[in-house]
Amino acid sequence: MLAHLIEFASNHYVLSTLFVVLLALLLANEARRGGRSLNCRELTAKLNAGEALVLDVRPHKEFATGHIVDALNIPHDKLDSRIGELEKHKAKTLIVVDAMGQHAGSVCSKLKQAGYAVTRLGGGIASWRSDNLPVVK
Repeated sequence: MLAHLIEFASNHYVLSTLFVVLLALLLANEARRGGRSLNCRELTAKLNAGEALVLDVRPHKEFATGHIVDALNIPHDKLDSRIGELEKHKAKTLIVVDAMGQHAGSVCSKLKQAGYAVTRLGGGIASWRSDNLPVVK
C-alpha cells in the first residue's frame, strides 16, 4: 500500500505537492479561525484572576461525567438558540472547552462574530484530564 502511494506521488508530483499545500492551508485556516488556544496553566491563571468563564460545549451527558469547576454547559449544537445566556458574561473572556478540540474552533468563530472575547483550551477536556487537573460532577 505504501509502495503504491510513493509510486503515485512520484508519478504525479504536481498533484501531490498541490494536495500537501492545500492541506497545510486548510489546517492553518482552521487554527486561525478558532482563535488563540490556551494550555491548562494559562486557563487556570485566567480563572483565578477572575478574567474568564469556561464554556463547556460538550453534550450534557458528557459534561455530567466531569467538568472544570464553575463551567457553564451549552452544547455546541444548541449554541445558536442559547447564546443569549452568555450576555451577562460579555465582560469576561469565554474559554471554550470541548472533548478534544474538534468543535471549539467553530464555536469560537460564532462567538467572535457575536462580539465576545473568546479563546479555547487546546486539546479540550482531554488535555485537562491528562494533566491530572480536577473535575467536578
